[in-house]
Amino acid sequence: MERCDVIILGAGAAGMMAGIEAARRGRRVVMLDHAQAPGEKIRISGGGRCNFTNLSTAPERFLSQNPRFSRSALARFTPADFIARLDHAGIAWHEKIAGQLFCDGSATQVVGMLTAAMGEAGVSLRLGVEIGAVRRAGGFVVETPGGGLAAESLVVATGGKSIPKMGATGLGYRIAESFGLGLVETRPGLVPLTLSEPDLAATSALAGVALPARLSVGRTAFDAGLLFTHRGLSGPAVLQISNYWREGGEVVIDLAPGERLGAALRAARTESGRSAVQTVLARWLPERLAAFVTARAGVEGRLADQPNAALDRLAEAAQAWRLRPTGSEGYRTAEVTLGGVDTRGLDARTMEARAVPGLYFVGEVIDVTGWLGGYNFQWAWSSGWAAGQVA
Repeated sequence: MERCDVIILGAGAAGMMAGIEAARRGRRVVMLDHAQAPGEKIRISGGGRCNFTNLSTAPERFLSQNPRFSRSALARFTPADFIARLDHAGIAWHEKIAGQLFCDGSATQVVGMLTAAMGEAGVSLRLGVEIGAVRRAGGFVVETPGGGLAAESLVVATGGKSIPKMGATGLGYRIAESFGLGLVETRPGLVPLTLSEPDLAATSALAGVALPARLSVGRTAFDAGLLFTHRGLSGPAVLQISNYWREGGEVVIDLAPGERLGAALRAARTESGRSAVQTVLARWLPERLAAFVTARAGVEGRLADQPNAALDRLAEAAQAWRLRPTGSEGYRTAEVTLGGVDTRGLDARTMEARAVPGLYFVGEVIDVTGWLGGYNFQWAWSSGWAAGQVA
């Protein structure tokens, strides 16, 4: 049986970071992945430019049953630390919006930087390897078609269930359960929401319409882009709020955030009274959406003919539209997986399982999920780095 010091399952962002750090400490590291190439989620992220971190990274922008769990790792390996590695590698980057950082060029530059660092550190990267049974035998043994591999430390960096066409599975969760660790219920995160047939029929003419909007669930709200689709709602605001929405709940949509439409329509009645209501509303909304909102509010005709009550009803239809999604598009299009390995069983400084010395979990497989905009990559870098210091 082949032996090494550390086995890492998964050649994604968190796994590669853990492998680099462990190998730089002189550890003999073998990394296994069933994929044919490392870092596939990195490669496709950010429209191919990799939204690799966010300058506003903070624990409160991550969802977990233990909101404090991410604090240690995020504080010890920060966005500035990863930026420094990009700068050292000569990879140009820029800030797009609200602290979101992207490569100027291709996301493959980030993959190349990480694989080069693994090679320099001596990580043995083995791709196209199906992972079989994982068990304890002194240290840990991982069975593969090529035989067993033994090590004193095992790092599980297998990701979640999102984007199964790229090979995502629940392997990491099964490994956690086999060693007695608890799981937090998993569900798709950062995912488009779907609507009922009646709601789709009503909004069918809006497919393709995009605009800035505010979406709310309870006290949580996000201002970002909203896109109407043939299946329901998408766009950054929808992906963000999907992490907080649960089946059966409502989403409140403000199609003109920051505006006081009721007062604005009253003022417009004086100067543009002869204009049709939907024509005036189109000053703030796309034309198709303005027509939809006026019809939904039951307000028709000239603006001058509308009483205050009708204008208030129109403003409410535009700024407090309550929709009840039927579900989401699922793991097929979800960017991340919510839930995962329960953090109560892990050491926040090292990512090590408290009851199983030498067993580590990093990245998306853990019950830590960031907002849209580079946060989940930062969690991958930080948690992988933390485990790599001790594995």
